[in-house]
Amino acid sequence: MAFTSISAPGPTVGFDLDMTLIDSRPGIRACWVELSERTGTYVDADLVVTRLGPPLAEEMAHWFPADRIAAMVDLYRELYPSYAITGTRAMPGAREAMDAVQAAGGRAIVVTAKWEPNAKLHMKHLGMEPDAVIGNLWAEQKGEALREQGASVYVGDHLGDVRGARIAGAFSVAVPTGPCSAEELTEAGADVVLGDLTEFPGWFSAYRADYRPARA
Repeated sequence: MAFTSISAPGPTVGFDLDMTLIDSRPGIRACWVELSERTGTYVDADLVVTRLGPPLAEEMAHWFPADRIAAMVDLYRELYPSYAITGTRAMPGAREAMDAVQAAGGRAIVVTAKWEPNAKLHMKHLGMEPDAVIGNLWAEQKGEALREQGASVYVGDHLGDVRGARIAGAFSVAVPTGPCSAEELTEAGADVVLGDLTEFPGWFSAYRADYRPARA
């Protein structure tokens, strides 16, 4: 994997996508229902949306045999723009969190396990304008992208996001708005756990007071 490293006068803050910036459960559920109907394979879509975060192939493995997973991933991604985009909404405080970073002269980037073209469709549909969207990465893989982008903070809702922040040497900000509880995120090593992103601008203001850009 290769990423372009970009520096900025303010901090670069990475954000996870599903259940951090966006509540994609309605759209993802609709997409899985359609996939189930097209393939004739039973999928409990209500269960699927309770464990968002890991790569799509891992979820596919619960419903399809190994030799069909790659094809089902491709089909799901093909269906996604028609079934999952319009049903998705921004999480409370998501826009304000990104705006706080950019208003401070920093960069707000999205680093997600979601297929990158679909992640970008979500941002466009919701009118959100991150400085970069990097997809197809999970847990420690996210750490590589965060490090290449010079991110000093990574915000996410999953234990995998905490692991990604640790690999990058970034400050781990967690929100218990996804499948993981505040206690689980704390135990995983999150540096701070906020109630949700509505608390981020206040936290970020205090963080900025102590932030010092790294030397080139």
